[in-house]
Amino acid sequence: MKPPTIRDVAEQAGVSKSLVSLVLRGSEQVRPEKREAVLRAVRELGYRPNAAARSLSEQRTRTVGVLLNDLRNPWFVDLLDGLNPLLHDNGLRMLLADARLNRRTGQDPTDPLLDLRVDGLVVVGTLPDPAALGTAAERVPLVVAGAREPAPAGVDVVAGDDERGARLVTEHLIGLGHRRIAHLAGYGAVGELRRRSFEATMREHGLANQAVVEAGDMTEEGGYRTTVRLLSRPDRPTALFAVNDIASVGAISAAEELGLRVPHDVSVVGYDNTSISRLRHVWLTTVDNAGHEVGRRAARCLLDRFEGPGGEGQLHLAAPTLEIRGTTAAPLTD
Repeated sequence: MKPPTIRDVAEQAGVSKSLVSLVLRGSEQVRPEKREAVLRAVRELGYRPNAAARSLSEQRTRTVGVLLNDLRNPWFVDLLDGLNPLLHDNGLRMLLADARLNRRTGQDPTDPLLDLRVDGLVVVGTLPDPAALGTAAERVPLVVAGAREPAPAGVDVVAGDDERGARLVTEHLIGLGHRRIAHLAGYGAVGELRRRSFEATMREHGLANQAVVEAGDMTEEGGYRTTVRLLSRPDRPTALFAVNDIASVGAISAAEELGLRVPHDVSVVGYDNTSISRLRHVWLTTVDNAGHEVGRRAARCLLDRFEGPGGEGQLHLAAPTLEIRGTTAAPLTD
């Protein structure tokens, strides 16, 4: 059976083909009764627009490339959950690409998406060479989400307020009575912002000499190894602030293997409020880094760039909140 065409939809709805096209493009210039007649005909006939033909006529593919720095990071799931609905509501589909895979093959991470003629790009997370985005930004509208490295001119950056989030954690632990606090640090601009804020907050409370920073790789294994070193010290910290939730899980495992109870003997705080932190047997105190809101704002920025390209890039910071759960408590002694 031959699939229905736009002509069939027009005949059944009693309108012109051009009016059907306007309805399918979401135009607001169509009267409600005409729009409903067209949509009813589309449903009854089972009509599906020819995306390829529409792309040729509009000179657009109605797709947005989303380049993920690390598909294993659960925080990115929340970000995508905020990004996708607004794009979908505006007739756009996401195409995902793994930047790590492209790097291993020596390929520019944006090339596969640009080859597919995406209408715009959202780069999620920290890329090793942010300057490489300059060429892509000259070809399509581009937004960076969840990273704080310097972006090319005209590129909007949307992220959580890392300095504010780290301050919330540090003040929470100090408020509980902790003095010897260690930070399991990360890398990149985000890791640097969280580390500096931790150190500044400790200094403001007169605790600069009690602040310990240990560099890490933001993985569970890295969090485990770092925590073993920290908790084996004679002056071991009574609280640990990890750069992300994944490292926190490693820290909790290390503490338990050393015979310490969380939070009875040592408090642990993570960052990002991922699904891991909400597991009942983890129930981690952590910073909600507003991943959903970051994704939603990134989509809004990209849509605005479609409407009015050009102009200076802007930094948009979403406000974090502290989720207090079961891994923090007052220290036994200090």
